[in-house]
Amino acid sequence: MEPNFSRYIWLHTKRQQIWIVCVVILSMLPYYLALDLPKNIVNGPIQGVGFETPGATQPFMPASFSLPFFGRIDLVGGMELDRISMLIGLSLTFLCLVVINGLFKYYINTFKGLLGERLLRRIRFELVDRILRFQPQHFKHIKAGEISSMVKDEVEPLGGFTGDAFVQPAMLGGQALTAMIFIFVQHFWLGVIALFMAAIQLAIIPKLRRRLIVLGRERQLTARQLSGRVAEIADGISTIHTNDTSNFERADISNRLGAIFGIRYEIYQRKFIVKFLNNFLAQLTPFLFYMIGGYLTIEGRLDVGQLIAVINAYKELPGPLKELIDWDLSRQDVQVKYEQVVDQFDKGDLMSPEQQGDEAPTIERLNLPMTIQNLVVEDDAGGKALDHVSFRLVPGETVAIIGNANSGAESVAEVLGGIVRPASGKVTVGDHDLQSLPESVTGRRISYAASDAFFFFGSLRENLLYGLKHHPMETAAKPLEMSGSKSRWLIEAEKSGNSALNVNSDWIDLTLTNAATGPDGLDGAMMKVLDVVRLSEQVFEFALNSSFDVTQQPGLADRLMAMRMALRAELEQRGLSHLILPFEAGSYNMEASVVDNLLFGVLLDVKDQAKADEGRAYLYNTIRDTGIGKLLFEMGFSIAETTLDLFEDLPPDHPFFERLSFMEADEIPKFKTLLSRLRGQAYDKIALPDRIAFIRLSFQYVEPHHRFGILQEPLMRRIIEVRELFHKGIPPHLRAYFERYDPESYLASGSMIDNIVLGKINSRVNDAERQVREVINEMMQQQPDLFKRVFKVGLDYNLGAAGRRLSVVQRQKLNFARALIRKSDFYVFNRALSALDSQQQHEVVRDSLAFLHEQGDEPAVVWVLISQAFAKYFQRTIVFDERMIVSDEKNVT
Repeated sequence: MEPNFSRYIWLHTKRQQIWIVCVVILSMLPYYLALDLPKNIVNGPIQGVGFETPGATQPFMPASFSLPFFGRIDLVGGMELDRISMLIGLSLTFLCLVVINGLFKYYINTFKGLLGERLLRRIRFELVDRILRFQPQHFKHIKAGEISSMVKDEVEPLGGFTGDAFVQPAMLGGQALTAMIFIFVQHFWLGVIALFMAAIQLAIIPKLRRRLIVLGRERQLTARQLSGRVAEIADGISTIHTNDTSNFERADISNRLGAIFGIRYEIYQRKFIVKFLNNFLAQLTPFLFYMIGGYLTIEGRLDVGQLIAVINAYKELPGPLKELIDWDLSRQDVQVKYEQVVDQFDKGDLMSPEQQGDEAPTIERLNLPMTIQNLVVEDDAGGKALDHVSFRLVPGETVAIIGNANSGAESVAEVLGGIVRPASGKVTVGDHDLQSLPESVTGRRISYAASDAFFFFGSLRENLLYGLKHHPMETAAKPLEMSGSKSRWLIEAEKSGNSALNVNSDWIDLTLTNAATGPDGLDGAMMKVLDVVRLSEQVFEFALNSSFDVTQQPGLADRLMAMRMALRAELEQRGLSHLILPFEAGSYNMEASVVDNLLFGVLLDVKDQAKADEGRAYLYNTIRDTGIGKLLFEMGFSIAETTLDLFEDLPPDHPFFERLSFMEADEIPKFKTLLSRLRGQAYDKIALPDRIAFIRLSFQYVEPHHRFGILQEPLMRRIIEVRELFHKGIPPHLRAYFERYDPESYLASGSMIDNIVLGKINSRVNDAERQVREVINEMMQQQPDLFKRVFKVGLDYNLGAAGRRLSVVQRQKLNFARALIRKSDFYVFNRALSALDSQQQHEVVRDSLAFLHEQGDEPAVVWVLISQAFAKYFQRTIVFDERMIVSDEKNVT
């Protein structure tokens, strides 16, 4: 990267900088006229110079100039005006100059902002581009939090300075020079005073600010380290909890914040000392003007108009001088920030841009023998992880690699997968060196999967198909929403040095998809691959436990409602109708909570906070007005007493608390205090917040589940009565925020399983939930088209940050499926299924090899296994020990 930020700016914006500097120079003319015009107003119409006789007139805005040999040339003689008309004319001219100067400033500042934003966009894109070009092993030595902080926050001031880099000194210097020339024109010695004071400011203030630059660098560094440390805490939160080191982390953060506090406080002290001195020097000059200029005016050596003009002109001088000093400080500050960014991003082994070009691959297939010659790999400490290893792979060959953690088996897979670069030796495919091939070839023709899987925030579908997104497949891509039009978006992308590829295009390359040529296309390919890795059942479960937008899935809600009735009939036929307690309008569902029975539906999660508060207020008003509030309060009071009797002495992490849906372990002290304070008090005397606290306890109570024996028949009948009053009295504007359980309608906010069952599973029957789900699964399988539609909803399941909503086993399965779905010439699996049990590993290894063989492309498969028991599925077995090959044999079939 270019080490000097000013040169970097000039390199990318020189044409725009030249244009805006020309505009700045042009703006100096109306600026000078605006300085000169007040003198003419004061000396002319106000003091009456030239209007001494009654009816005298003067030409308004004459235009003339003199040339050698030609003499004076009059362009415009001007309009003759009397004293009052002249005053009005000159004042309106002054107003016009103010507007013109304002328009110049508006254009200049807007253009500067545009330049800054474009360069900021360019810098951020270039930094992320470099992140993408770093070798994978480079990220072992850096913190992701620090890198992201630099891209997001630390380069922000660089964009702000870009527009000022050349324009600001030109504009401020031009304004200061114009004002200084004007003062000299009015009176030489007053100009000398102004020049002397300006020189003092320019000499002293920058020297005092040098320490601020050093402090600013330290502040930037400590803030970045804090960002990286906070990211570490977030990533390692489980380790912190399991080792009880939260207080150590608090102490570390406190120490870092203390260092930042000290730096920032010193910055404030020095900044305001400099500001005080700068303001003092700025005010000292007017003092001299008033004293010396006043003396000269009294002596008759300077007229009043000139003195006023000099003072007004000097008022325009400190601002540009101060801003020019600030500009120089900003220049040095952003140079320091830029150097820190360059230092972080201009090191490490970078791939060349050509290796990650977006053009079509020059080699469509790598169906040639792969030769590994004298391969040496070094670990981070400089020791050998692989020592002169050589072997050969041929297309269609399946090779099992066996070895313990330090044998070198994993290192071979990492080299073949492009994760690690060898220290010496090479890998060739035919005549091509693997390290020199672009990623458009290796990233498409070699699929790699390891045990550590990373997933981006998004759906399961997006992550499964991630390996197929190499280049937009559409020629006419949809424009970005923010761009207004595609052409505008492309123009700005090009001017900012960004990629012109549109992320909203169709990026899925079906030609690279295994099994996509079947009758079900891409959806069928995904289902088949997930079947191979034994993940289909979990995806189906994701779907059953998910909700979907009924407007985006026309007809699906009706199909699920039909299954609701079919499920009841099927359970009745099998003698299993007792497994579900359906929601019925005139009865109390014992397996549902009190609040479920009271609302007999769902109170939607409303984004409008005012509406949400109004809905909750209506619920509590109904409880109060119907008199059931006292009954629910007494019930909650009994729940709290029983809970404290049973669980007060248990530790907070006791598994019994998992059964308490109405109270957390850390709430026990709170309710203990409330019980002792409210015991014996009349209900009407208890404060509303305390009433609501106990009513909320009763809301989550389920008698068969909690078994406190406090929910009696009279209260259940009363809840049913209040339920009807609640729904009848809902205000029309709130009705859309409540969904009622109705056998004839689909509960849009509920999950699929909730809608199919429309009730509660009987917890008093062992294994009831599994039996119900098995029946639903069987019924779905009998309707393939419905099963596929439901399965698609499961594919839209959001994996959360880094795929954390999946278990370790599910993550390994999905990562393996992501490699398997892509059609490649070489598949490299590096202990990819280590978290699966032995039986599942046998099944997945066997079925995945058969699946790849069915595709007919004869890919080579290299699989680092965790057990030699799986080697029987492969044609060849290579055994590693002590970082080298100890055995290479063909398997007997």
